[in-house]
Amino acid sequence: MHVEDLHHSELLELDPERGTVRFAGQRALILDAVAMGVLRQYLVQNFGVTAARAVLTQFGFAHGWRMAEALQKEFKWNSEEWYRAGPRILTLEGLFLTQPGSDKHLNTSTMTLLASYEAEQHLLHFGRSDMTVCWTICGLMSGFRSFIAGKEIYIFENRCLAQGHAACHLEAHTREEWGEKHGEDMVFYDANNLAGCLDVSLSKVTETLKAAEEKLRAHHHALIRIEHGVDESIGIVAKSLKMQQVVDLAQHIAKVDAPVLITGESGVGKERVARLIHENSTRAGGPFVAVNCRAITETLIESEFFGHIRGAFTGANSDRPGLFEAANHGTLLLDEIGDISAGMQVKLLRVLQEKEIRRVGENRSRPVNVRILASTNRDLARAIVDGSFRQDLYYRLKVVEVHVPALRDHRDDILPLARVMLADAAIRMARKISSFTPAAADQLLRYDWPGNIRELENAIERAVALATGSRIDIADLPEEIRNAFPKPVVGGTMVKPLHEIEKEYILAVLERNGGNQTQSAQQLQIGSATLYRKLKKYGVNA
Repeated sequence: MHVEDLHHSELLELDPERGTVRFAGQRALILDAVAMGVLRQYLVQNFGVTAARAVLTQFGFAHGWRMAEALQKEFKWNSEEWYRAGPRILTLEGLFLTQPGSDKHLNTSTMTLLASYEAEQHLLHFGRSDMTVCWTICGLMSGFRSFIAGKEIYIFENRCLAQGHAACHLEAHTREEWGEKHGEDMVFYDANNLAGCLDVSLSKVTETLKAAEEKLRAHHHALIRIEHGVDESIGIVAKSLKMQQVVDLAQHIAKVDAPVLITGESGVGKERVARLIHENSTRAGGPFVAVNCRAITETLIESEFFGHIRGAFTGANSDRPGLFEAANHGTLLLDEIGDISAGMQVKLLRVLQEKEIRRVGENRSRPVNVRILASTNRDLARAIVDGSFRQDLYYRLKVVEVHVPALRDHRDDILPLARVMLADAAIRMARKISSFTPAAADQLLRYDWPGNIRELENAIERAVALATGSRIDIADLPEEIRNAFPKPVVGGTMVKPLHEIEKEYILAVLERNGGNQTQSAQQLQIGSATLYRKLKKYGVNA
């Protein structure tokens, strides 16, 4: 799972029966942000600005260090992803929002923060400041990066929202790299000098902070904003670039009252795209009627499409309008259009040209005002060549083509989709299941999903039904998904080095074989000595 895929549901666990909250596997508390501002105010007013800054900075450092240590037990990332994980997780906790692009590269030593809670609270309780005030955040980021780097990294703020700047700007270096620039400020990170920063005795501060320490451990979960990756205005998960392009094209063509051909494999969500086109069109106030052409028998399809009059055939006991009339002034989706017969293709072409239908058994035509959308998982161009589909009908339907990609081709949407499906299934089944374990989330990303979104939905429903805990674990997933191997997919904002892909795959094979190196080497078609050397390089006990 990439850092960008991190979500509250994988990190946050709620257990109302025991009265506990866990974040990244560690017990946490939900506390109002204003309460943190009140604590800051109390520290400043009772112990002075210098003491307050020292306490909050050092507490932040300890918190950041502990957070990185706890996360290392849950997630397996490379060094660059770990550096980007800190800002991402603190954003999920509600502490701030990073400026897009400011945390993308490992070699950058600066970061721009938007919406810092700490600057906000300082302004609320003290007003405009003549100094930078994001002390806890600097400590948090310093502790997190120091643990990941294996050496002390010190972060200081040189511009702050509380000073009137447009954003907060942080800079990170080692003590040696800072030199004399922040020499005096280093005291705020030095626990041995804490007593010297206090206006009162260290023991008094320690006693005062004991009651607040647990509250500060996860001080901003109250600001968590659940994000399912769904834009409620469109009802489609479109985190990936490919799906965003589909949505943009669908919304654009919706304004033009022309036929649209929607193509893609079975289960990719073609009907949802059709509904999006309808809902964004001038016909949104009219009916949306969808019909699966494959599901209607040849003898009934004409009656279903165009309706019939009483006595038209045996069993026709009354007049009955067809689907075209039912969709009048709205949209008609002809799903699986590639499966209709040659004779029905001719009649459908006539309706598209003349914009009128004739009920079975009737000798007069009825005008219809319907927008036609068609969808198929077949290659209609090839069907034209083999003579099973009419070329003139094809071009009538394909004024605009919208191709919906297979789920394996827009993997950035897998976890957001799965989370939406989990929430829906949990409500329907009355199950208290809120998220996926990191291992289960990783396995969802490894699988190829030949059945696309429909298969994903079935897998999530099964997992919700079988799960024994509050989170879906890898054991709850179908066997074919549990056994999926890592796929060398390029996604997100980062391309993994080749050696990282090799490492992930070798370790996955070893895990699948229960640690049996001989069997793993045979499957990988490498020598046992080669596998031994690689495992030793990876730090795995060989």
